[in-house]
Amino acid sequence: MRELWGHKVGLAVALAIALIAATRVLFSIGLLPPSLTPNSMGLASASTQAIVDTPRSSVIDLRTDTYSFTSLTNRALLLGNVMASLPVRDYIARRAGVPASLIRVQAPLTPEQPRVVTDGAHQPKTSDLLRSPEEYRLNVQANPTVPVLDVYAEAPDGKAAAKLANASVEGLRDYLRALASQHDTPLARQVRVVQLGRASGATIDSGAEVKLAILVFVVVFALASAAVLFVGRVRRGWAASQGRGAPLGAG
Repeated sequence: MRELWGHKVGLAVALAIALIAATRVLFSIGLLPPSLTPNSMGLASASTQAIVDTPRSSVIDLRTDTYSFTSLTNRALLLGNVMASLPVRDYIARRAGVPASLIRVQAPLTPEQPRVVTDGAHQPKTSDLLRSPEEYRLNVQANPTVPVLDVYAEAPDGKAAAKLANASVEGLRDYLRALASQHDTPLARQVRVVQLGRASGATIDSGAEVKLAILVFVVVFALASAAVLFVGRVRRGWAASQGRGAPLGAG
């Protein structure tokens, strides 16, 4: 620090660069016209449940046997995977009011399929780390014993997360309704997806952008300070070599 303090101009430049970098994390800087727009990197979550049922509810009908529930449980797993498909994602996006390209859906995992399957529309990229706060994520889980789907949504704020969770069930119903109409499937033979209560969202980390700004400031200031010290030492070494190489004056 004592050596760095001797380069007051370089220290001021390093401090200015770090402050600009931290400000860029907190705000979007506009030049024409000059403006500062706060950036939100918070993350919120919401969850909901949906039961996969028959037109004559199997939940309240005592005549429903174990085999029927097993069949519905398998159907729930199928619909959970259908929810992650691109066509259903378009219906969900319309209900949620966001572009379908921003929505990521993870299908239910099973012992037969224990790993996440990546679809062609969302191949992993290094830029995903930077884009993640702006994306909308759905994690669909199928209960292995009963025909129930658990849906967990993540979005930039609580209202958007709740809307996305609700839209997942509504979008799936829209898709199934359109599919039934296309194939002339009578209502009495259509599967029912019943949402068990509306979702409500809550913020996970409201101060994420401040923490990230502090981290960026520290890292950038450390790198800029190291560059200042490096340049200073190079200049001193250059000056010393020039001094040693100068011819001795006659005297």
